Amino acid sequence: MEREEDKFLLKEPDISYGNYTYADYLTWNMDEMVELIKGKVFKKAAAAPRRIHQWLAGNLYTEFNLFLKGKKCQAYIAPFDVRLPIKSKKDEEIVTVVQPDICVVCDMEKLDDRGCIGAPDLVVEVLSPGNKQLELQKKYEVYEESGVKEYWLMDPEGHTLLIYTLIQGKYQPSRLMTSGDTAKSSVILGFELDLEVFFAEIK
Repeated sequence: MEREEDKFLLKEPDISYGNYTYADYLTWNMDEMVELIKGKVFKKAAAAPRRIHQWLAGNLYTEFNLFLKGKKCQAYIAPFDVRLPIKSKKDEEIVTVVQPDICVVCDMEKLDDRGCIGAPDLVVEVLSPGNKQLELQKKYEVYEESGVKEYWLMDPEGHTLLIYTLIQGKYQPSRLMTSGDTAKSSVILGFELDLEVFFAEIK
């Protein structure tokens, strides 16, 4: 028998509605992953991400994790809620909650049991056929506006990486990097990724 309180955990958000908050997000009990961007719901693809997406995200997360061992920054992999408040950190006033494939947080005060509140220092999004518009447009905008210092956009099928670095509040893109290049982070000092070695391991 359904309990009265469970009724509030079963509602399906209306994706055409654009005024949801993190407080609403917490009440949803959905089989698929969703993100909230400026009050509007964006559903992830109904099917699981492609194997290559999962392989790449997992291996890049491992690279960050190994490098950061013993350092003050921590790496997290999706699913992991990143709340991006504008003026207030109250649940009912936060209108953007995203789940980056990977994020690195160096300010431990931004971390709590529910994830991260405030901009991570570095975010990685791995492209897949179902998410390109979301990553390229919507997330780009909220990452820039919220102050994510470095945003990596990786294409596992094209074997490319583009790094956006926040300079005076605006993202400046790197050149498009691929096998033969070494990616270096200006935020996580000392972190380097040999793209030829990294992409060569994709099977």
